[in-house]
Amino acid sequence: MPKSHFQGGADGSSPPLQKMTLPLALVALISAFGSSFQYGYNVSVINSPAPYMQDFYNSTYLERTGVPMDRGFQTLLWSLTVSMFPLGGLFGSLLVWPMVNNCGRKGTLLINNLFSIAAAILMGTSELAKSFEVIILSRVLVGIFAGLASNVVPMFLGEMSPKNLRGAVGVVPQLFITIGILAAQILGLHGILGNARGKAAAQGLSRLPRVRISLSDCCDLAAGWPVLLGLTGIPSLLQLLALPFFPESPRYLLIQRGSEEQARTALRRLRGWQDVDEEIQEMYQEDRSEKEEGQFSVLSLFTFRGLRWQLISVIVMMAGQQLSGVNGVFYYADRIFESAGVHSSSIQYVTVSIGAINVVMTLLAVFIVESLGRRILLLAGFVLCSASCAILTLALNLQSSVSWMSYLSIVCVIAYIIGHAIGPSPIPAVMITEMFLQSSRPAAFMVGGSVHWLSNFTVGLLFLYMEAGLGPYSFLIFCAICVATLLYIFFIVPETKNKTFMEINRIMAKRNKVEVQESQEPKDSYPLSRQEEKKSLSSTEM
Repeated sequence: MPKSHFQGGADGSSPPLQKMTLPLALVALISAFGSSFQYGYNVSVINSPAPYMQDFYNSTYLERTGVPMDRGFQTLLWSLTVSMFPLGGLFGSLLVWPMVNNCGRKGTLLINNLFSIAAAILMGTSELAKSFEVIILSRVLVGIFAGLASNVVPMFLGEMSPKNLRGAVGVVPQLFITIGILAAQILGLHGILGNARGKAAAQGLSRLPRVRISLSDCCDLAAGWPVLLGLTGIPSLLQLLALPFFPESPRYLLIQRGSEEQARTALRRLRGWQDVDEEIQEMYQEDRSEKEEGQFSVLSLFTFRGLRWQLISVIVMMAGQQLSGVNGVFYYADRIFESAGVHSSSIQYVTVSIGAINVVMTLLAVFIVESLGRRILLLAGFVLCSASCAILTLALNLQSSVSWMSYLSIVCVIAYIIGHAIGPSPIPAVMITEMFLQSSRPAAFMVGGSVHWLSNFTVGLLFLYMEAGLGPYSFLIFCAICVATLLYIFFIVPETKNKTFMEINRIMAKRNKVEVQESQEPKDSYPLSRQEEKKSLSSTEM
């Protein structure tokens, strides 16, 4: 017989390890770039051009009414511009369960692109239309897009990946979120697009021969920040064109649509070989164990005892991810670097360097998550974050009296970002995919995504008040949340590395004190035609 494409012992006793194939790598890159990248991009895209956008709000209002905008009203409008993104993210999370069950994982991602493209067109033309209202509406639309993308992409890739690559592929969406943040920071530099007019680009292009007038004039006519906001539609357009050429989730096709043939075709393309019986068998085993429960709604998820600890774990990890202070650290970073002597004009470049560190450490997580495991990265990340928050509180309080404390503050900021990037940021979404089976996974992602966006919205709403009332002591609250999440993970959350979904389900069933319903004869689970086909293929290859 021909050699197997699996890596393992010749007698089949050691667990098979599957290699990354080109189709799997491409579908991971396309879905992460087309969806996750934009989540990160829109998180930070309005930070740099904020003064110019607020000037646009004021000038538009003045042109309409003949009087300058009241400062309080301007603050309200800008607060809405910022907060509509996480609020839209919450709405998007609430759409996860119905959309992925009815449209499929790939279908949901394709439909979701329409939100992003519509928002990009509206934001890109907002200055020409002289309307700040469309910017606020667009932030809701792109928030809905991000809410769906942040849940569906990890689910889609987790279901398509073999068990020994599921963690690494599952971290790819978070990697592209950090790349999106970095791209927005770079393009948002005042010398590129983070300005009122594309002067810098025009001056640079005017030096080129033969195109001095036309390109310069075009760039001068186009405002910098609307172009910056409108660029978010390009990844969606590319995904809309490329993703249809790749398969749907095999688990969705077999378990939810009942099409074994389509599932086999998808698996063969993703794995790069013909014999996919072992994974098909595992899917049938999962399907049998869920027959009695059927599809879970969010309400049934909360009332089903067999998923109690999985649900609590998702809520704790997603809340801990956002309430651990990552937004507060980024908010404080500018003034921390300024207090250390960094010139105000150079702060934007320091911010870019922080974004680059975030990308590098998340990329490191891609390569180490399968060797070290999920638990180790989560625990190490929260330990580093909690220690950084505690020391940062001390350093911020003493930096006025001890000169070198400002440098210690910088070290704490960098250490916090490293800790969050290797564990709390990328791993929780991977764990949701792994801790739930096919029937309950969409509802679990809907709950986890809602907690994620609600926590994000809460921190954005309350942190300014916390900072005004508590000052640097705000980070002690974040430290306590990190420690509490750390303790929960240490005592409750199991390691899921290199385990099938059914193996993880058995581990959690013991904690929930329930029995897993499954057949005692998994080898007989195939339809008879498939068993005969397998025997026929074996006899012809000998």
